Amino acid sequence: MAKDGEKGQWKEFIWNPRTREFLGRTASSWGLILLFYLVFYIFLAGLFALTMYVMLQTLDDHKPTWQDRLATPGMVIRPKADETFEIVYTVQNTESWDSYTQILDKFLAPYNDSIQAQKNAECTPDQYFLQEDSGDVKNNPKRSCQFNRTILGECSGIDKRYYGYQDGKPCIIIKLNRVIGMLPGNNGQAPYVTCGAKREDSDKIGELAYYPPNGTFNLMYYPYYGKKAQVNYSQPLVAVKFLNITHNEDVNIECKINANNIPEGSERDKFAGRVSFKLRINSNN
Repeated sequence: MAKDGEKGQWKEFIWNPRTREFLGRTASSWGLILLFYLVFYIFLAGLFALTMYVMLQTLDDHKPTWQDRLATPGMVIRPKADETFEIVYTVQNTESWDSYTQILDKFLAPYNDSIQAQKNAECTPDQYFLQEDSGDVKNNPKRSCQFNRTILGECSGIDKRYYGYQDGKPCIIIKLNRVIGMLPGNNGQAPYVTCGAKREDSDKIGELAYYPPNGTFNLMYYPYYGKKAQVNYSQPLVAVKFLNITHNEDVNIECKINANNIPEGSERDKFAGRVSFKLRINSNN
């Protein structure tokens, strides 16, 4: 009997035909609760939308309002087949280095002289290409300077189709990470790249050739104003050609940026202002 009474109480709680209550509330009571939560959540959604609208009014479509700018920008190399930063191949085995040359072909395609002439301007070398806004009037889109592929000389892939890989004298392309507004040099001194072997491999690296001469990033490519402000921006590059590196041995190499206003990176960040990689050229000779 007790179980039947409990069952009857549950049925009456779900629906009470005498008071016409569902789950303990009448239809009008449920309607008022639903109306309250509907109005409440509409208010919250409206408050959120208003907050987002006000916040978005403070943002610039072409430049971040706030930047956690790195004191020392990172550097990367091409070709880079994976995250190991190793370039290993055999001179006589075309398949072992063909992928590297294809990566360089694809990477340098936007730097073809004809494409650069269509998209970018001829700038005055050795000085910053400043394009400041005029008060509230934005000077957008901003122009960009030409970086022609031919600047890379023997590492351009034009005269020497395979970037020296077939001769055991490979080229490596280096670029400095983009930082909005960075002026990398004081008193007209352009930043430049130097490469060298780690201490244990210092006698293996041999002679190097840099393109452009002295491995410089010309000042005319700075400052960078952002992807939306400079849609055609062509990042300057430096090519390093290894002319007589020791074959059949691992050579650990480090390249770094040198500038009179960029501090050296710390040992804890291997990408701050430098890049390290292993180069091994195998040869049957």
